[in-house]
Amino acid sequence: MANLITVGRLLLLFVVVWLIYQDDAQLLAWCMLLIAIVFVSDGLDGYVARRRGSTSTFGAVFDIAGDRVVENVLWVVFADLGVIGVWVPLLVIARGSIVDALRSVSYADGMTPFGERNMMRSALTHWLTAGRFMRGLFGYAKAVGFVFLTGLYGAEQADAPGTRLADLYDREWFTVVGWSLVWLAVALTVIRGLPVVYDAMDYVRHRDRRAVNPPLSPARPASAPRTGRAPR
Repeated sequence: MANLITVGRLLLLFVVVWLIYQDDAQLLAWCMLLIAIVFVSDGLDGYVARRRGSTSTFGAVFDIAGDRVVENVLWVVFADLGVIGVWVPLLVIARGSIVDALRSVSYADGMTPFGERNMMRSALTHWLTAGRFMRGLFGYAKAVGFVFLTGLYGAEQADAPGTRLADLYDREWFTVVGWSLVWLAVALTVIRGLPVVYDAMDYVRHRDRRAVNPPLSPARPASAPRTGRAPR
């Protein structure tokens, strides 16, 4: 069930992308709501998995992959539309590729992205990537940031003047808050990735050492010499 929610979230994402490219202010206003649903459902799949007792390594990895698809697609779309610079999706995709490649090494050893068996070695890494506050802040900044960018693009359309959407984006305080959350999401994407890379490199180094110098098995005690003649 939880994995089906992730699949549904991805399908809804591509419907939203198609609607965004229709360049219609009214449709873009609806897209703001749909993008909010995409991000709310991100927390829903994990909740359902825990409630049903169906958590698994595949589910955790699939959920992370879904998050990557949502983030990368939206950053690329808004860069393509000229709302943000192209350096933003390039930075986010590079960060995600490095982190996921390093994490994949641990999956072969039975590790999981989160939970008890993971590569996190420091309290800082755990707080930044798995702590409830930081995960909530990051998720909120991404969700509201993408909703803001969607509405911003809608307010720039030819049929936007005179609409509530255009009036909303004419308010300076609103745009300041919106852009602040967008840049906060970008900054947290990088900041949360750095300790993961550090811990992963440390894990890989220790893994390589174990492969080169495997622990010696305890020597088997020598059997006592036999005395007398063997029975016939």
